[in-house]
Amino acid sequence: MSQTRHVPVMLQRCLDLLAPALEAPEPPHPVVVDCTLGLGGHSEALLSAFPSARLVALDRDKEALRLSGERLAPYGDRATLVHAVYDELPEVLDRLGIPKVQGVLFDLGVSSMQLDEADRGFAYAQDAPLDMRMDQTTGIGAAEVLNTYPPGELVRILRAYGEEKQAKRIVSAIVREREKEPFSNSARLVELIRDALPQAAKRTGGNPAKRTFQALRIEVNGELAVLERAIPAAVRSLAVGGRIAVLSYHSLEDRLVKQVFAAGAATTAPPGLPVVPERYQPRLKLLTRGAELPTEEEIAENRRAAPARLRGAERIREDER
Repeated sequence: MSQTRHVPVMLQRCLDLLAPALEAPEPPHPVVVDCTLGLGGHSEALLSAFPSARLVALDRDKEALRLSGERLAPYGDRATLVHAVYDELPEVLDRLGIPKVQGVLFDLGVSSMQLDEADRGFAYAQDAPLDMRMDQTTGIGAAEVLNTYPPGELVRILRAYGEEKQAKRIVSAIVREREKEPFSNSARLVELIRDALPQAAKRTGGNPAKRTFQALRIEVNGELAVLERAIPAAVRSLAVGGRIAVLSYHSLEDRLVKQVFAAGAATTAPPGLPVVPERYQPRLKLLTRGAELPTEEEIAENRRAAPARLRGAERIREDER
């Protein structure tokens, strides 16, 4: 498994966003959390760019932790790797005795490793068992979702998580086919989707199976529910002056991040107060105008960067007790 092909998305911009919090003289050893360790590209860059920083890195995928552990071994005890889902951040920090952190990074979506490991079933470009679990020790795989969910629930998932306009057509075909033989591999699903879609729908937006695979992956891993808990928890874990950077890859994730940041950056005062008391003042300052996009050069170098959206925020006040 070569790690050289893995190019971290918008790497320099993420480092620039977090730098003021991780280069400040206080505390002498700032803590930065990589909530989505993956192959460790962002983590390695953080440890290299900020020599005084300590890293806590989470991943639910044990294989990712093993590979990243080898990659980050030269940094010794500056790096603490934890098998956890990112909404478990408060418990992880509590266990490590870390009250507040100076930086948090999320790189959402599927890691390059999961896409490149054929037997995981994430990629629609190659035949593989329909699994898609980021942690293969727990939960149900994509095949079980396809074979057992009621049609109405499958339509809801494809529409909500894949933004698939042809959800009803695809689900009708799935239900018809699963009665003949349960689904087990990705190639059969890809072929079924191609056959189910009208010609016009096949001409737009890349592989016609892309949206269905995204929807199944989000459902199997409970990604949006986890993210809904994780982003506010990460904001709460920041010390004043601490910064958070979030890379998302589809509009549902980006909308969630935007809502949490916007709420934190807004005053909660009732209208009409001549002076806004401290307890109503914003907790966050937005560091990006809307979502920042990768450059054309970066997309040319790393096609997986194309859909990326980056948002950053700085903690400027404590929560009121």
